[in-house]
Amino acid sequence: MYSILDIETTGGKYNEEGITEIAIYKFDGHEVVDQFISLINPEREIQPFVVNLTGINSNMLRNAPKFYEVAKRIVEITEGTILVAHNAQFDYRILRTEFRRLGFDFSKKSLCTVELAKDLIPNEDSYSLGKLTRSLGIPVSDRHRAAGDAQATVKLFKMLLAKDLEKNIIKESIRLEPKYQMEPKLLDIIDSLPSITGVYYMHNKNGDIIYIGKSKNIRKRVNQHFTSSNPKSKKMQLQVAAVTYEDTGSELVALLKESEEIKRNKPFFNSALKRSIFSHGLYSYTDENGYLNLKVSHVNRKGTPIITFSNMRSAKSFITKLVDEHNLCQKLSGLHYTSSNCFNYTIKQCQGACIDEEHYENYNKRVLSIVNYYKFNNQSMVIVDRGRAVDERSAVLIENGMFKGVGFYNLNYQINNLDVLQNIITPMEHNRDAQHIIQTYLRRKQHKLKIVNLNDQHETNS
Repeated sequence: MYSILDIETTGGKYNEEGITEIAIYKFDGHEVVDQFISLINPEREIQPFVVNLTGINSNMLRNAPKFYEVAKRIVEITEGTILVAHNAQFDYRILRTEFRRLGFDFSKKSLCTVELAKDLIPNEDSYSLGKLTRSLGIPVSDRHRAAGDAQATVKLFKMLLAKDLEKNIIKESIRLEPKYQMEPKLLDIIDSLPSITGVYYMHNKNGDIIYIGKSKNIRKRVNQHFTSSNPKSKKMQLQVAAVTYEDTGSELVALLKESEEIKRNKPFFNSALKRSIFSHGLYSYTDENGYLNLKVSHVNRKGTPIITFSNMRSAKSFITKLVDEHNLCQKLSGLHYTSSNCFNYTIKQCQGACIDEEHYENYNKRVLSIVNYYKFNNQSMVIVDRGRAVDERSAVLIENGMFKGVGFYNLNYQINNLDVLQNIITPMEHNRDAQHIIQTYLRRKQHKLKIVNLNDQHETNS
């Protein structure tokens, strides 16, 4: 649990500043569960430059509560949480100073979103809250007011959690959380989980990740782990102290994050999932008559498949569908072995490529359109899918045929803004597993997905 805060002060000499406004959002890693926002009477003058910056003046604070009147509420809302702030050293110092004046030692673990952003989003021109949120496409209202800046920090922190593929922030939180040090009640863990699409992480009492999984219903899937009687599940049940999760909205994003994070974190109970998840691939070659042929064979290191499959049955089913949708030749697609025409030619669903009636250039155009769509040959595009909320979408970025990563964006921002797009994306490794996941998802959901082609924009910008 986190307390994300922002404090506005009077300015002045070091450790003599007073608080003029405070905003605290209690954040469980997914949503705000409590909040406290208040103006504070600092009982001292406000520096003129601060008045100009924040718009808060002494007249506004005359009837505001003094710090000692809200101190109990601040202690309550931050109890058992990690403090998070943009430039946390400043906000934490100011808060501790105010409590010290009351004779109370206020001590918390803190996280700084400036430092986290420098680590997880390197090479930014500026890490000030205003410039950083602008480059990341995070909407900000009431800049330099506590509530507005704290809300922006919540959105920034949520993005940083998603970019933290090694889950160091979450693991540290579990180590510090007292309730996770007690013997867990598995039913309580299940009750705390939502029935949403995402990735879930099982942790031991030290916060280490021992298993990563994905599901379209996280609560149901974890319940299956905890009620299963197979040897692996029983061992996991004995070791698990907490289950955290990441809402992805999109099944594609969940699949990609699961694959990436298993390879990165190497959880003990995921050993069986570290192997490649495909066995067969679709390949193309040109025959002696100039026609592009398609064939399915086992994946090997010698050739690069157009698309991969988990088994021969799914491969055959896919090619049969391609033949029907694009009027391809069964013979040239490896579905009908014959020395003459294919069966589809007999029923006028093949235009005669099998017996040289259709010119190879016309036939090859249809085959190439399929190859380019699934192989991403030098393509730059964004696959847009569901987000975590109604006003959000997920984005899977492919540049020059290479998978680059995933991210989320608010509908108020244009996805074709390349600068913002590259900043919100969490970088991931391009490998055969990721390519297989994307191609399989496109195959299943191609009519339900929005594809934004970036090639035209690159040409326009160049």
